[in-house]
Amino acid sequence: MKMTTASRLAFLVLFTACVTPTVSAKPPNIIIIFADDLGYGDLSCFGHPTIRTPHLDRMAVEGMRLTQFYSAASVCTPSRAALMTGRLPIRSGMCSNKRRVLFPNSPGGLPPEEITLAEALKTKGYATACVGKWHLGHLPQHLPTRHGFDDYYGIPYSNDMKPCPVLRNETQLEEPAVQETLTRRYTDEAIGFIKKNRDKPFFLYMPHSFPHVPLFASKQFLGTSRRGLYGDVVEELDWSVGRITHTLRELGLAENTLVFFTSDNGPWLPRNLRGGSAGLLRGGKGSTWEGGMREPSLAWWPGTIPAGSISSELGSTMDLLPTCLKLAGVDVPSDRVIDGKDFGPVLRGTGKSERELLFYYRGTRLMAVRKGPWKAHLMTWAGYGQREPTRHDPPLLFHLEHDPSEAHDAAKDHPEVIDEIRAAVEQHRAELVPGDDQLSAKFPES
Repeated sequence: MKMTTASRLAFLVLFTACVTPTVSAKPPNIIIIFADDLGYGDLSCFGHPTIRTPHLDRMAVEGMRLTQFYSAASVCTPSRAALMTGRLPIRSGMCSNKRRVLFPNSPGGLPPEEITLAEALKTKGYATACVGKWHLGHLPQHLPTRHGFDDYYGIPYSNDMKPCPVLRNETQLEEPAVQETLTRRYTDEAIGFIKKNRDKPFFLYMPHSFPHVPLFASKQFLGTSRRGLYGDVVEELDWSVGRITHTLRELGLAENTLVFFTSDNGPWLPRNLRGGSAGLLRGGKGSTWEGGMREPSLAWWPGTIPAGSISSELGSTMDLLPTCLKLAGVDVPSDRVIDGKDFGPVLRGTGKSERELLFYYRGTRLMAVRKGPWKAHLMTWAGYGQREPTRHDPPLLFHLEHDPSEAHDAAKDHPEVIDEIRAAVEQHRAELVPGDDQLSAKFPES
């Protein structure tokens, strides 16, 4: 039988599909950019009227803006531990009622038995780097190089602590850090890592030192923002994000790279104009009001994340570990409690968040619980200037999708919601096994 041209083409396509071996796709590159003390209202794409963030705005236009995404704590150390491990910081001992964060005289740090996102991704052949502020222990045994990172460049804790050295891996390069150039140097280091590892999957964790006070900007940005020095600093962070995404486009890596931008906690409000803004949210850093833990968050992955999308799904930085591991084809650890949930369906625009509950801790105290749209405050505590928490019985209750500013207590009208949340609290406390307090640990006596 004589074959027509169309028949021959169809046969050729079918034959090629049958004999061509299946080639597995390269696992996606992963970049997490973590600002320090950035408020929910500090980006133009989240409503700030004078801080210009065109590169982050472009991320929002080309990717997804997340309006109900949270850090797991309202201060530096525990929030970073939660992101790295996918676990509530109380489980790893990385929170305390005595000391809120690690200091230069702290002997403790992230316990070696914790499995970090970097360690898990290395099992799949990922190159890994941490560029920026670590704040999970400054002694050699606690540094990023002991927790799955091939390379580390940055400062070991907050930039207001002394001494403030710059480290490369475990070697001190300078002290004190020349902070005016930190954002630029972090950016150059990050781009160098991306270029070096363009042909293999890589994980870049980029926890910036700013806009934590004291504030510093390079000469290029100093005095250029209508918001003053704070705006200068945030606009330089935006420039840094732009250089990262430009590099990915230039190298042809953009469509195989997830870039996630968020912050470790809310703005440091007592710093006045040196601190940021939580926008319409109540409270800031150090508190478990929404302004302390709900963060301005963006996800960008051209061709995978729907462009121009906005998600109000409930998410947490703890969700990044299981999400990234699933994307990389790595099993989520099954020998311990992982509090994170796979957020992949939300990012792809194909499904909803698996997260129904969110626990708001201040140290080891469970302050509030969110269940669906409802948030119950068992206790409240201003970020700073209050010696003991205020206890609430019945709890304060807010419908966060109707009242994100937490201005109208609905407890009297919805006792059934209070009962549901109390039951969730009882179940959570029954299964919780706290880790040893790493923040208040003392050096053993010789």
